[in-house]
Amino acid sequence: MQKINVNGIEFAYTRHGAGTPLVLLHGYPLDGSIWSELVPLLTDQFELIIPDLRGFGESTTGDTASTMDTFASDVARLVDHLGFEKAALAGHSMGGYVALAFAKNHPNRVRGLGLVSSQVLADPPERKQGRYDTADQVAAKGIGVVVEAMTSKLTPDERVRAFAQSVMEQQRPNGIIGALKAMAEREDLSTLLPDVKYPVVLVHGDADALIPIERAREVKNAIPRAHLVELKGVGHLPMLEASDETAKALRHLG
Repeated sequence: MQKINVNGIEFAYTRHGAGTPLVLLHGYPLDGSIWSELVPLLTDQFELIIPDLRGFGESTTGDTASTMDTFASDVARLVDHLGFEKAALAGHSMGGYVALAFAKNHPNRVRGLGLVSSQVLADPPERKQGRYDTADQVAAKGIGVVVEAMTSKLTPDERVRAFAQSVMEQQRPNGIIGALKAMAEREDLSTLLPDVKYPVVLVHGDADALIPIERAREVKNAIPRAHLVELKGVGHLPMLEASDETAKALRHLG
């Protein structure tokens, strides 16, 4: 694990392999370790950069409120630090929101975009309020409320569920609260889709209980040339539940 100072935080990341730069962005409320099974499957084609987003894993939170643009700015500064003019990005769930914000703010620096169990739409009002309510509960009771609520929804695979639970239990309340509020306030980026010129890969399980597979199909309809992989019986964590298929899909970003 390496660390740099960006935007008032200590930003932790790992690097693996050689080739086309590919930044893998984890979802909520996890950290970069969720990509571990993909590393040996992709390092022959890509140089993988796997950060812990601010407030998660070994990255600190900072004093300012988190937004998707803030998360994306951290990633852009990391790409600068590593000397890459362009990089492909693949984001899982919330990491997909960060990748989309990066694509919005730095369109000329994107070599390819992968959305894994993610979406481009903003939260409807009830979902937005639910995130704020959860943030209040975490502030009052700790991260256990999120771990308890999320574990059973992440995946039907008991092995993967146990691993995901152990990762969630290591996270910190301030990181979770910041991410919840950032997700609640994220913008609808579906207008970004018609102008996309780089490769787009969509990976989604048809048993995803958190973000329905219809969200990926909507992106495919907006970008017909996008490469969509639908994974039968897979939940919200394709990189762990179906690592071979997910890695094969992400190779289209190279």
